This record gives sequence, C-alpha cells and structure tokens, in this order.
Amino acid sequence: MRLSLAFAIGLLLGASVMALPKLVCRAYAALKGLRQNAAAKGGGNLLHTEQKFTFVARAPVEVVAPLFGADKERVWAPGWDPSFIWPATAHDRQGMVFTVPHGHQTAVWVASSFEPLSGRVQYVYVLPDVMATVITLEVTPEENQTRVKVEYDRTALRFSANDVVRRFSKEDDKSGPEWEKQINDYLETVPK
Repeated sequence: MRLSLAFAIGLLLGASVMALPKLVCRAYAALKGLRQNAAAKGGGNLLHTEQKFTFVARAPVEVVAPLFGADKERVWAPGWDPSFIWPATAHDRQGMVFTVPHGHQTAVWVASSFEPLSGRVQYVYVLPDVMATVITLEVTPEENQTRVKVEYDRTALRFSANDVVRRFSKEDDKSGPEWEKQINDYLETVPK
C-alpha cells in the first residue's frame, strides 16, 4: 500500500515537472497576446524617454552641490515648494520623501541617492497612474565653477499617458538654459 502511494505521488510530481515548461510557455503566449491586443487597440508600447543636459554653475562645488536638495532648491527655483513627509521637518538627506503638486495630482518623490559633495543626487518620483521619473544629477568641480549634468528618465505607466511623457520630455530637453540662469542668478546674491 505504501509503495503504491509513493509511486502515485512520484507519478504526479513527475507529470507536474514535465508539464511545467508547457504551462510557462502558455502563460508567456497569453501575456504576449494581451500586449499584442493592447497594441492593436491603439495602446502600443508604454513610452520611455531619456533627456540629458549640462550646464555650468558659477560657484565652487561645495556651494552648488547642496542646492540640489529638495529643501535648498527653494532658494533658486521659482515655484518649487515641496511638502516633506519624512523627515517631517524639511531636511535634505538620502531617503527623504516629499510631495509636489502637478496640476490636479500630487507626485510622490524619494531621494534615492543624496551625496551632493560626492557628486551625485538622484530622485525618483511617481505621478500615480501617469508616469515614473528618475532624475539623476552629477556635479563636478571645474576650478571655481561646477559642471552639472542632469538626466531625466520618464516612463508612462499606462498607454494613455504616453502623450504626457512626450510633453514632459520636450520640456526637459529645453530645461538646461533655464536651470543655468536660475541657479546663477541666485549665486550672484550669495556673499563670497
């Protein structure tokens, strides 16, 4: 009796293992079919864009780099007013979480990397059901100035958001001169 039970269990396990590749292939084909159906209905692929720009801030890196913190950015970026969730009191640091209004929605931001004096700041923000954005900044000293490289990576979270991502990406492409002017105008007011 025990032998036949063990044999039956072994037979079922063996059949399951043999069927697993077929089940995986069927699941993959079904998923691929869903994607193709969405594309055929006009959904297409979710849009992903990458835009980069570089500018020079006319101050040493130790003055410029901290200005890319969510709280410190308020002094040079007109209209920038994040609401801090953590830490509760505005304090620039890695892991900070804050919100920023975007029209009738609110984006949730997280500082995934905040090492300004080491030359790297990165934020990830999500506009629910619209897009996810990664903003990476690299700051490099150049004599008494600072070279700032900015990259925006945006991904639509649904097909209907592709146009929103496309519009933001076009704005990102023109942001370099605006950022350079705003930060350098502020730096001119800082006592040396």
